[in-house]
Amino acid sequence: MADGAAAPDRSAWKQTISGWQEKHPLAYKQSEPGDALKPQFVLEQLRANTPDDCIVASGVGQHQMWTSQYWKFNHPYTWVNSGGLGTMGFAVPAAIGAKVGRPDKTVWAIDGDGCFQMTAQELTTASLERIPVKVAILNNSYLGMVRQWQEMFYDERYSEVYLSPDTPDYVKWSEAMGCVAFRCESPEEVQPAIDKANEIDDRPVSV
Repeated sequence: MADGAAAPDRSAWKQTISGWQEKHPLAYKQSEPGDALKPQFVLEQLRANTPDDCIVASGVGQHQMWTSQYWKFNHPYTWVNSGGLGTMGFAVPAAIGAKVGRPDKTVWAIDGDGCFQMTAQELTTASLERIPVKVAILNNSYLGMVRQWQEMFYDERYSEVYLSPDTPDYVKWSEAMGCVAFRCESPEEVQPAIDKANEIDDRPVSV
């Protein structure tokens, strides 16, 4: 914008967005017994059980969108994300860098199973260097956002988006890299796992 130029009037656009938010508020159906964990629930529990100035890094995909929507950021420089650059695998190395830069802060990486598989090996570095980042892996066995687009725009012609629900075993893999690891499969297990992860400050943790 040129110096002295008046800012454009965005009131109509803001009103339109407010209308959309009112008509389509953020909401999700809670998990029924036996259902898979809802990522929205996991993120709400993470936000409620971490320090207000916790630094959060995320990869790219549905977990990135859910984190940006359900995590309430009250402090500057606490959301570390590659935005629209689409950098899959960003969360773990970004979280390690954030923790090295701010060792006094709690740092969580929010990652999907697809993103995590791209740079999980960096947790070996975090273990060797005693960098106590914490990683929440939202495992839905898919490259979720790609699958969502194939569903919406390509008549459900799914291609190269399915990932095994059992392979790799993320607990064993994380432990092999020197991390403490927990698995959550029901809503009741989420908060205790977060509490345990937050208490560990001498090595990385994955949940």
